[in-house]
Amino acid sequence: MPRKTLIAFGLFALAGVVFAAVSTYDFIAHLDRQVHAITCSIVPGLAPQDTAGASGCHAVLMSPYSSVLRDLTWGGIPIALPALGVFAFLLFRAVDLTLRKQMSRRETGFMIAAALLPVVTSLVYAFISMTKIGTLCKVCVGIYGASLGVLVTAIAAHVLTAPSTEGQGKDSTWGLWGFYFVEGVALVALPLVLYLALKPTYPDSLLQTSGLRHPDDKYGVMVELPGAGMVPAIEVTDPLCPACKAFSDRLAASDLGSDLRMKLVLFPLDKECNWMVGESLHPGACAVSEALLCAGPSAREVLAWAFENQAELRALGAQGQPAIYARIKRDFPALAGCVGGPVVRARINKSLRWIVANSLPVLTPQLFVRDQKIPDEDTDLGLDYVLSRVLARGASEGGGR
Repeated sequence: MPRKTLIAFGLFALAGVVFAAVSTYDFIAHLDRQVHAITCSIVPGLAPQDTAGASGCHAVLMSPYSSVLRDLTWGGIPIALPALGVFAFLLFRAVDLTLRKQMSRRETGFMIAAALLPVVTSLVYAFISMTKIGTLCKVCVGIYGASLGVLVTAIAAHVLTAPSTEGQGKDSTWGLWGFYFVEGVALVALPLVLYLALKPTYPDSLLQTSGLRHPDDKYGVMVELPGAGMVPAIEVTDPLCPACKAFSDRLAASDLGSDLRMKLVLFPLDKECNWMVGESLHPGACAVSEALLCAGPSAREVLAWAFENQAELRALGAQGQPAIYARIKRDFPALAGCVGGPVVRARINKSLRWIVANSLPVLTPQLFVRDQKIPDEDTDLGLDYVLSRVLARGASEGGGR
């Protein structure tokens, strides 16, 4: 009986429990709709927590892929929670088999089958992290490693278990596997039920936010993004704002984002044109905002370019206006005669006056659907849930989706 291999299997399963528990804890902490520091270390507890939201773990946590069923409950169900149940079940199986005097290949065969679940899930989410989010979460890497470890040790235990030691019971292999499967489902379902029963509720009163005082575009400063959506929406954004890019990605990944007929109001947090900020939070944003206003029907292309090159464009903006204008004119020659001119600069100024006329805070992004503001605390994990409620309420009032 490969007892040492079983112990190694149990240790990998325990590591999976720890990493999944840490990830779940960080997610649950954000259910109060506030900002919290999160753990982002391959050895949880030893490295300082991320308080600035600059780590890969924060990017993954706030991405639309960190949870499922977001339109049914605020924040959704974190992917790490069922992972916690799976690793707990694998740990239970390891302890059970280690304490026995003998073990059959039917049991090690089920260990391999069960270990394949976290491995396949890890491969899928590692691919999503690299291709969709563009970064890796160290805690997630710990889960990936634990998943691979339980699979390798399960295969080793199966190979080392001699066929002659197989038990002769009445239950067939499928019957035994069916029993173990029910055990696994129970251990995964238990934390899910507790999570849904104990998580904070989202009262309707939180949706009673103030609307726009003057939503009309009398200054002609809104940038309309072409799409098939029918529900009018206005997003106050800064093209070089990292939070705006993340918000745009979440909205694009949401099934509800396509329902919106989106218009942008540009609010560059750059002192070159914005008298409301003393320092440039996003240097170069004024020039890029001018490019968006000049682009007309190509505004979506320019916005995608700005989001894709945010860090580089902010660095150019910090060098001075000539550097950022030169980059815009190089990548979009058709805009050379417009950016930097008095007409587009006047439109930027009018865009800022639209912000003042509606008494909006110096903050990006901000989203208004049918002139009703989506609470700032709900533009990340709670976006799908709150947006579905707002759209449903508008439909019931005769606005349609």
